[in-house]
Amino acid sequence: MDIASVRSRIAAAAARAGRAPDDVRIVAVTKGHPLERAQEAVAAGLADLGENRVQEALAKQAAWPEPRARWHLIGHLQRNKAKLAVGRFVLIHSLDSVRLADALEAAAAAAGLVQELLIEVNVAREPQKSGALPEEAEALVAHAAALPHLRVRGLMAMAPYGAPAEVQHRVFGGLRRLRDALATSTLELAVLSMGMSGDFEIAVEEGATMVRLGTILFGERAS
Repeated sequence: MDIASVRSRIAAAAARAGRAPDDVRIVAVTKGHPLERAQEAVAAGLADLGENRVQEALAKQAAWPEPRARWHLIGHLQRNKAKLAVGRFVLIHSLDSVRLADALEAAAAAAGLVQELLIEVNVAREPQKSGALPEEAEALVAHAAALPHLRVRGLMAMAPYGAPAEVQHRVFGGLRRLRDALATSTLELAVLSMGMSGDFEIAVEEGATMVRLGTILFGERAS
């Protein structure tokens, strides 16, 4: 796990954009990897851990109740899993519909807590991907922000896998511009979760505050 090299690349990308490298947080994506990889990440100073599947994450949390670990749900969340997810993740990155927002609100209200989350936007309009379309994002942000047990922290997006640099710039820059258009004095939308192992440097150049890195830290996953 060559974290120093990754941090150096993030710092260089941030410098190209006139940003401070401390503005960017690494979420170490441990999905499909054994618990030992998550333990290694936290020991190395990467306390933000990303999982795609609720059940896999909950199993790891149960086996390792490490208070320093901050678990993120980065994968698509089904409405019937809302009760399992609320309160178990510091941030849910994948709110993509009003119906899911309502399910999370009901689950968070029942648990007596406030769940922080990001609105996932399908900036590239990939038909196989989840996420609200850009023109739907404003209404979804407004709906979720009005729910008392949800706190919208920002936006999330993915660039098409293997896309050329100009497409990556367009997608990530598009999410940043959308955030700038939607942010208000009372709804900052400070978090931009965008960029993975193959495109995180361009994401940082375009304003990412969180990058979700798995392969570059842990190698190919088993599943």
